[in-house]
Parts: sequence; C-alpha cells; structure tokens
Amino acid sequence: MMRVETAPYAIQTITKAFIEAKSPTSTALDLIKNLPSVNVSTPDTSGMQGGRIQSRSLTDADMALMVDGAPAASASYMAEDIDSENLDSVSMMPGSSPIDLPATSAAAGVMNETSHDPAHQFGGLIDFSYGTNNLSREFLRVESGDIAKTGLRSYLSFSNTHARSWMGAGINQRRHLDFGIRKDWENGSYAKLFMSWNYEDFVIDRYPTAAQFHQYKDTGVGYGRKAEFDPTGNDYWKNNIDHWNQLFLSAPIHVVLTDKLQFDLRPYYNWGQGWDGSSGGFAKGTTNYKSGETIASGTPLTSYFQENGALDVGATAKLGYDIDKHNHLDFGYWYENQDYTQHFPTSVTKADGSNPSPNDAAYQVYSGSNRSYPGNTTGYEIHSLFLQETAKYFHDHLLVNAGFKYVMSNVWYRTYPGNKQMGQNLTAPLPHLSISYHFNDHHQVYVNAEGDFRQPSASALGNTTYTGTLPKNQYSIKEELGYRYNDKYVIVDLDLFNYNITNRLLSTYLGNNQSGVVNAGNQTARGFDAMLSTQPIYGFSPYVSFEYLNARMDTNIAASDASGNLTAFRTKGTQAPLSPHVMANFGLTYAHEGFFANATLHYTGPQSVSIAGDQRIPGYVTNTLSLGYHFKPVWYAKSPTIRLNFTNLTGSIVRTGVVGVATNTQAVRLMNGNLSKTGSGAQFYVEPRFSMTGTISTAF
Repeated sequence: MMRVETAPYAIQTITKAFIEAKSPTSTALDLIKNLPSVNVSTPDTSGMQGGRIQSRSLTDADMALMVDGAPAASASYMAEDIDSENLDSVSMMPGSSPIDLPATSAAAGVMNETSHDPAHQFGGLIDFSYGTNNLSREFLRVESGDIAKTGLRSYLSFSNTHARSWMGAGINQRRHLDFGIRKDWENGSYAKLFMSWNYEDFVIDRYPTAAQFHQYKDTGVGYGRKAEFDPTGNDYWKNNIDHWNQLFLSAPIHVVLTDKLQFDLRPYYNWGQGWDGSSGGFAKGTTNYKSGETIASGTPLTSYFQENGALDVGATAKLGYDIDKHNHLDFGYWYENQDYTQHFPTSVTKADGSNPSPNDAAYQVYSGSNRSYPGNTTGYEIHSLFLQETAKYFHDHLLVNAGFKYVMSNVWYRTYPGNKQMGQNLTAPLPHLSISYHFNDHHQVYVNAEGDFRQPSASALGNTTYTGTLPKNQYSIKEELGYRYNDKYVIVDLDLFNYNITNRLLSTYLGNNQSGVVNAGNQTARGFDAMLSTQPIYGFSPYVSFEYLNARMDTNIAASDASGNLTAFRTKGTQAPLSPHVMANFGLTYAHEGFFANATLHYTGPQSVSIAGDQRIPGYVTNTLSLGYHFKPVWYAKSPTIRLNFTNLTGSIVRTGVVGVATNTQAVRLMNGNLSKTGSGAQFYVEPRFSMTGTISTAF
C-alpha cells in the first residue's frame, strides 16, 4: 500500500501487489481510496463507472488524469480506459505536475495509471469473477512473447462485465479491449503503444437529495430507477441508459540520439461517441413526427444528451541534453486540440417504455418541418513551450530542478441553432522549482513550488448555460515541504502543503450524468499528509495515513437576493466546500506462503457541500476486506489463485460526497441584509451496500 519514493515532490503510489489482491472489477479510483490526500466516491461495485475525487479542497476536475502520461477519461468514466489486470501501478501526485505533462487541469496534481508492459515469453492471464448484484465478469489476456528477432512483444486482452444496479432496477453491460506493444533497442531507446476500446450500456444513476437519502436510510424506500414502464413519471430504467463507445491511444517514443542527446515524442488520441437518455415529459399535441403526423397529447417523450463526437488529440515533443555530468537541460513543445459536438434532441419513448436511439427517424420529434435538435460545439487549441534544467551535486545527493512553462490557448463555444458564438485567447505562465537533498540512504527532505492552472473543460462548457462570457481560468500557486525516511523496517512520508487559488472553478451537477462549471472566488488551503508503513513482520505489513486540511474561502461569492438584487454570500473566511478537516486510513496486509489478505478502513470528517455553507454531511467510515490463496502450479496453470473481495462489510448507509456543489439549501442572509431564494441543495453519492466478489484466476 506504500512504496519508497525519491522524487522531489509528494507522490503516493499503489503497486502491482496491492492491485492483484483487490477485485478485478476495481477501477483506479477504488485502488487509491486509502491514500491520505484523497476522498473517493463511487456509485457502483461492478467497476463499470468511475466516481468523484476530492483532494485538498479540490476535485478530479482540477486534476490531470493520465494513462502512461496521456490525458484519459474523466473520473466519472475512469473504467473506460484500462482493465485493472493491465495496471502495473497507480500514482497520485497531489500537489505537483511534471512540467512536460500535457494537462490543462493540474491544480490538484496528477493521477497516473501505468499500463502493463508485454512479457518476453508467450503466455497470458485468465480470470472469472462472480458476485453481489448478479455480477459476472470474464477476462483473458494473451501475451505474444518476443516476436522472432524483431524485438517486438505485445499482448491483447478482452473483458466482459455484466451486473445489476445495486439501487433500483437496471442491467449494466461493459465490453473492453486492451492492446499493448513495445520494442526496445540496445542503446536504451524504446517505443511503446497502448490502445483500448470500451463499450458500455449502463443505467444513469439517480443521485438523491438529502431528503431522499434520509428516507432511504430511515425507511428503506429507495431512490433508484423503476423496474417497469412508468406511464406517469416515465422513469423506467430502460429509458435512462448511457450508451458509450470510447477509443484511447497513447504511443510514447524515447530515442537516444547520442550519449548526451535524447528525444521524446508522446502522441495521444482519445475519441468518444454516445448518448444518454432520460424522461422528457409528455407531448402536448403541438409537435409531430417527421412524416407530419401529430404526436398525441400525453405521449411519453425522451430527452437526450447526444455526444456526436468527443475528440482529444495532441502530442508532446521534448529534447533532452546532458550539458555535463551535473546538469541536464530539457526543451519541449506541447500541442493539444479538444473538440466536443453535442446535441439535446427529443424523441418519442417506445411503447414498452425504453428509449429509442436518437438517430432513429421513426421516433424523432419535430415542430412542423424543424426537428427538435439544439446543440453546441465547444473546444480549445493549445500551444505550449517549456524549458527545465536539472542539476545534481554532492554525488547526486542534492537535486535542483527549475523550469518554466507557457501555455497559449484559444477557446471557443458555438450554439445551434442561432449560431451564437463566444471565445477567448488565454495564456498561463507556469513556473516550477523543486529542491531535494538525500542525507543518506535513509533520509530525504524536499521543497517544491509551482504555478498550475485549470482551464474549463470543453465538456463542462458545453453543458453550461450560454451567457456571452466564458468562465475565467483558475490559477493556483502551491508550495510543499516534505520529509521521507526508510530502512529495512519502516517507511515514513510527511508532506506539508499550501495552496493559494484564484478564480476557483466549481463543478455543478445538471442531471443526466452531465456537469457544468462556474467561478467561485478565491481560496486558500493548508495542511499536511503523513504516511507510515512497515516492511513485512512475520508476514504482516500495517499501513496508516492521515491528512489535516484547513481550506478557507477568501472572497464573498456573488449572489442575488430573493428580489433579484445582485449582492454576495457571506463566505469570506468560511470553510471551503468539499474540505473535510481530517481524513485517516488504516490498512493491514498479510502474506505467508500461498495465503494473502488485506483489510482497509477509511475515515472522512464532516464537510460543507454548499457555497453558502448551510448544508453539510457528517463524517463517515468505509471498509474493505480481501482474502486469497495462491496454489502451486498445475499443468498449464502457472499461478492458480482464488480470492474473495468484500466492500462495506458493516452495511453502512452513508453519503460519501456530492456530484456537484450546491449554492445553498435554505434562504440565507446575504451581504446586503436581504434573504436569498431557497435553494435545492446538493445531490449525493451514497456508499453502495455490502458486496462480495469471488475470483478464480491463473497465469499460463
């Protein structure tokens, strides 16, 4: 659950041994739940969806989420990128981001998933899982081994997952393919390619309000989708489905040109297409089919979020030169283009209550000869230059890294019909400085300081109401001071941090799995992370981590009173939303001969979930347990293994986070002395009920 680190900044890593003890359905979010800097909320136990991350008063929207250093899907859709069997490690850099990283949102740091390197020998891995909520999952990976004398090696894997929704009715299905290939040269050059394809059909969750949550907790009456056609509410689960195709590709290349000169090229490509359906109310007899036939009043309708194409393509090129034995210089260029085209059409719901494809002309809704098909295109184009110098002295005990990155971005937003447009050119200067000193093999101190920014994502802009003005970039200045110790018995890591954030961007939940974004003033966050783990003692390896966080809002956030007069909330100096003062984790791992086990506990303290500070959720505890046994090889089965994975052993019904920060719940007193309007409050992630997954697996 913890490894020895030497980087000159905070980094927290989950290794392959821990990943292999967890359920194969685990996403990267499930795997990092016990790191000290994060609070993770997940909506399901089948691994088909992602969730949300909170880190040091920020969220995953402020974070660079990467696979092999390339931008990946958002945290809500993390399962689209890679299967857990093909993960070698997951690292969190909560307060920093490498200067050559292709990221437009690294204020909360970086989470990087490292993919499996193909094996040199022919073989593979196979596993089967079955568990709670009718979960069934099959996975197969085949390794080519070294291919003749080409130096190439590759693998191909496929998984199929099927599960029932844990809350309410619904069936979820996921099919996933991963492919990797690598070639190494004797001089240290290499080329690697990772590609994944993901197709999912899953029920769009209903996230409860505070009242719906308490009704479920107190009476057992749930808030999920209905099992049968609902002619009054049109809330049948088959009318609330997310259909999605995703293709991801990264292809890093490292070329050793001379003894002193190296070149790196990291191209990437991410493309998605699909749609979400939800209840669109009922026809009023004023619309018609394409044929001209009037749609009868009271006919159920389906509204869609249709992503016609979500494209993210880019590349980073870097030239590295060893000036002398002490100094190394990097110079690079990063280009990225994002383009999101989406529409919000309406169709007639099928007679059985399910939603048709929005592309099926037989169900599309028209007003006369005009189809109901509003939409928009949003995106940006980035050009960035960066330069950094790394110096090592005193037999490499002292390391100094200084760099500067300059980002130039062109952002656009166009709506259809009407062709309204808005856009802007933005720049962001991002300095970096880190200093590390190793006293000996056991002690290290470091200091890290940098500027980071967050540009509103294209998808969030596309879901935000057109106002004629785009949200401002969020900018943060961050400092870290750290100490590490390790010997043959213990590993200790302490990190103190300070963030100053300008033009804070907050995600707002709009329903139908979509989020928008708004500016919310300035913010300061200070605290520390502490981690401690022991090397195995009679097979036992305990682990503890702790975070203290003090995050305060530095401005009064603009608001309108009940009469429409512009004023502000009294937020200056109050606790920032999503900023629990305390988080703590405990883990215990055991491995002896063939038996292995792991148990974890996580605690998150009380926190505010509204800008006005009038809505909070209490602290909560979550837990997991993993048990397994490695049998001796049998015939072609090199590592026959059985394991059982449990989550929420106590069956706790707790809220673990929100899908978007609320403005306010009650009418609150504003700066001008008047009351605000009553707000709707937040919608919550609820910890899924107790689950168990059993898995049999073997390498061959």
